[in-house]
Amino acid sequence: METKDLLKKVRKIEIKTRRLSDHIFSGEYHTSFKGRGMTFSEVREYQYGDDIRSIDWNVTARYNEPYIKVFEEERELTMVLMVDISGSESFGSRNQFKKDIVTEIAATMAFSATQNNDKIGLILFSDQIELYIPPKKGKSHVLRIIRELIEFEPKSHKTDVAQALKFLSGTQKKKAIVFVISDFMTAEYEQTLKIASKKHDITGIRVYDIREEKMPNLGMVSMLDAETGEIQVVNTGSKSVRMEYEKHYYDKVNYFRETFRKSGSGIVNTRVDESYVTKLLSYFKSRA
Repeated sequence: METKDLLKKVRKIEIKTRRLSDHIFSGEYHTSFKGRGMTFSEVREYQYGDDIRSIDWNVTARYNEPYIKVFEEERELTMVLMVDISGSESFGSRNQFKKDIVTEIAATMAFSATQNNDKIGLILFSDQIELYIPPKKGKSHVLRIIRELIEFEPKSHKTDVAQALKFLSGTQKKKAIVFVISDFMTAEYEQTLKIASKKHDITGIRVYDIREEKMPNLGMVSMLDAETGEIQVVNTGSKSVRMEYEKHYYDKVNYFRETFRKSGSGIVNTRVDESYVTKLLSYFKSRA
């Protein structure tokens, strides 16, 4: 993509998603996630009624008088956007690809965090870590994230959510608000999600297309697997083939739902032809 076209596209996404984050999401985001963490403020002398669990025993021993640690709500948070850029994200049946909606959601979340003066980081992943941008503040940083979401070309077209979560746990030592945006057409990430969710506040945002749910009866059709690159001739007229396809799809959907639920993580499901604004607002309000 030429620089001029890229800047136009970045600007278009910025105008749309910034308006959403300014007028709709910033307040809901603030209510949903602000004040979830506590940070150390000071040490002061123990007063009657203070929680004895807050006593700082080192300072108490030094001064021979009881002292306690005082904590306050964190003023700033860190948001990490984990975005699936594997081959299946390029699927779309109604003039819009999944990756377009994924980009808009990520941009909206980033601008909402900026309104809150929070840091934003980005992890682009396939079955490997394609790009990592450490958390930082500022509009120029958010615009860089949007540029990467639009034009980055992955080395692999496969998906491995577990690998991405492992990378998150290894790089993000402090608690973060994490949005994993993917179609989640993969499995075997239960254990890594369980570990990561103990430290971080994680939400899985599943973006999918209506044509992925059921295979239409179109007779013999050549189909391309976006993640492996293989082309297969499929008899869509066969009821057993269609049922097997549907079972495979819902096995992955149910795995996503159950795995995130068990780990205590949040879940949002949004179809490309639905309003992700409505879905996210509903989710934020349910957390408030």
